[in-house]
Amino acid sequence: MSISVSDDAPHPLIFFFVLLAMEEEIRTSVDSSSSVNLPLRTICHVCQKQFSHYTCPRCNSRYCSLQCYKSHSNRCTESFMRENVVEELRRLRTDDSTKRKTLDILKRFHSEEEMEDLDEEDDSTLSEETVEKVLAGDQLSFDDLSVEEKKRFLRAMASGELSKMIEPWEAWWMKPSARTISLSKEGTPLVQLHAEQKPTTSLTSGTEATQSSGIPQAPDTPLPPLSKLSSAEPSPLLAVHLVDIIYSYCFTLRLYNGDWQSDAIGSALVVLSVSSVLGQSGQPETVLEALSSCLEQTCSPAYRHVGGLQLGLSLIDDVAILLSLGGPALVCLLCDLQRLIQAGERDLKSGKRSRKSRWSDIGTKLKHADRKIFFIMCWVHEQPSEVWSTLENIVKMEKSSIMEFENQKMSTKMDSKVKNKDKVLIQEIK
Repeated sequence: MSISVSDDAPHPLIFFFVLLAMEEEIRTSVDSSSSVNLPLRTICHVCQKQFSHYTCPRCNSRYCSLQCYKSHSNRCTESFMRENVVEELRRLRTDDSTKRKTLDILKRFHSEEEMEDLDEEDDSTLSEETVEKVLAGDQLSFDDLSVEEKKRFLRAMASGELSKMIEPWEAWWMKPSARTISLSKEGTPLVQLHAEQKPTTSLTSGTEATQSSGIPQAPDTPLPPLSKLSSAEPSPLLAVHLVDIIYSYCFTLRLYNGDWQSDAIGSALVVLSVSSVLGQSGQPETVLEALSSCLEQTCSPAYRHVGGLQLGLSLIDDVAILLSLGGPALVCLLCDLQRLIQAGERDLKSGKRSRKSRWSDIGTKLKHADRKIFFIMCWVHEQPSEVWSTLENIVKMEKSSIMEFENQKMSTKMDSKVKNKDKVLIQEIK
């Protein structure tokens, strides 16, 4: 669109500015003449309430204020304004610089209008096909979106707008109800559902296995004693291995915002990658070794973007909190972790990926992890409460030593940077 300003016709913006100036001039003239004392005390012809102080130069009507002047006669005020504006426009001489400024103003105005139109297009609703899928209850993937919807989705994700739509997840072990978990002697819930009230899904179900309070459901069937699972004495390192497993569980739930059911295979792979006991057949011998291994995975390139060392230290706090809750809470945790692993196994089989060698190895690891979790769950159920308070104190102590080590490492790096800065790069040879 082309915009031109001629020498003869005044531009509408100039006319608008002159009107503003004239209105200010009238207000000033009225205020400045308010101190004049007229000899005759005549009532205002407009409001009929106040004494008049002014006279209209056109119709000689008496008025008391600017408000009455504006309302006494449209013919007088309009003609007065028109004549003054025309007179003012005659005095103005448009040169090239004035034309350029006016053109720049108009171009900027039109460009802002175009940007607003684009913003309105960005806020448009989803396509009819996408809406129909949502109404039908079907799941949507990124590939289901159109090109424009993908662009808007990526923009919203980059700007952080999507994160505002996700409610922050509160870990179930942080809730007050987690401190009141009670189980029977067999490790099952104290309140059992009747056969007709029980859900049709088994122990490996997803959201059905979570109570309304958010606490994971305990095992439905009684836990067998360790003597029936193995004739040998349980290893004294099981407490250390438990710390590794609890850390990997907390990491996975934090990563998936508590909703591991949305991606069972992905969640199971995260557990295997973080836990050296479940995924790498590791045998840490101390709590410090177990935590160091978990922190190493948390700070690895694969998960560094999630939070790094700060996230790892907060996860150690989660481990300590869960240990402070005692055996019943730990049994519920391990039962939920077993459901996670078993859901990953089922999805792996249903996805027909088991034929490939890589997915076959993962399926084997998931089966071994399932058995380890169940064995440790039975072991946890038989331990006295004093074990967990002792283990909690050890975890807190090891966290303090890790933080002290990290602080020393940071101070050493800072000192080395200062020394390198003060080091002479070029030395004069005498």
